[in-house]
Amino acid sequence: MNTQTTTDNTDFTKKSVETTIKLGMILSLFVWCFYIVQPFIVPLAWALIITICIHPAYRRLIILLGGRQKLTAVLMVCTLLLIIVVPCIILGSIIAHNVEDLAPKLLDGTFTIPLPTEKVAAWPLIGESLFKYWTLASTNVVEALQQIAPQIKIFGKWLLASSFSLTMSVLQLVLAIIISGILLINADSGKSLAEAIGKRFVGEKGQEFQQISQETIRGVATGILGVALIQSLLAGLGFVVADVPSAGLLTLACFFLAVIQLGPSFIMLPVTIYIFSCHDTAFSLVFTAWAIFVGLIDNVLKPLLMGRGSRIPIVIIFIGVIGGMIFSGIIGLFVGPVVLALGYELFRAWVFEGEE
Repeated sequence: MNTQTTTDNTDFTKKSVETTIKLGMILSLFVWCFYIVQPFIVPLAWALIITICIHPAYRRLIILLGGRQKLTAVLMVCTLLLIIVVPCIILGSIIAHNVEDLAPKLLDGTFTIPLPTEKVAAWPLIGESLFKYWTLASTNVVEALQQIAPQIKIFGKWLLASSFSLTMSVLQLVLAIIISGILLINADSGKSLAEAIGKRFVGEKGQEFQQISQETIRGVATGILGVALIQSLLAGLGFVVADVPSAGLLTLACFFLAVIQLGPSFIMLPVTIYIFSCHDTAFSLVFTAWAIFVGLIDNVLKPLLMGRGSRIPIVIIFIGVIGGMIFSGIIGLFVGPVVLALGYELFRAWVFEGEE
């Protein structure tokens, strides 16, 4: 009896050790795979989002091109790259040209700033101090810059870090677009894989959850682009009415900032200051009210557009968008509502089990 018990204990110990070693090896393999894939997680996530958003257009274009999948994918990738790369090249050339013109003038002292009008001094709160500093900058640029040297240093560091971050983001987006082309070609096999994974986790609801994920991502993308278009058009209307120089370029900048979720206020604020300096107070106040309206209208439009056509309540999607944005940046705009939508459906399936 004791011999049998000892043998059983020995077998149990051996099996426990073997199981622990196997689990440790599997865990090590997963961790190793994660560290290898980690640099590509963000581009892969963006590629998946882009693929889901443009797949309906891809299917329609395949029909027009006689079923040539690779050609269709290449055309769509090239189009998306042009949309991203061309504005970056134009913006970079404009900045380089302005710096090239400005640097010699600052070095030889020929750079001048026009004197402020008396209206500036009448602005509430900041008018008098701004008028004095503006006047100093108009007469002695070097002394004016020396007064704000610490702030310029801080701003320069922030600008350098932001420029590097923006450059890396653009490169990641370019890589994501290229990967999305590969995913488009293999969309059918990818769909089958997604359904198999979903079925493995949640059984027969796997296909339904996959559909919810697609609908949510497309709804969020439609909402973001729709709101950005509406905001930029309203901002552009204000620029045209106020006769602001380069209104078209400023409108395009508003659209870009709205798409990346910074909002048009970064453009509207300096334009509002410009309006106060060259228009009467009544018109300037009306433009200020319009700028505030344009800056805040996205809070109303986003939940309406993002939740349109989705079986998930608008509140769930909106909370997912805001929470995802706070938690993980721009990509959280898409990941947040998808995760919350799936969690909501799982909760409903648990609460109403057997009733549906």
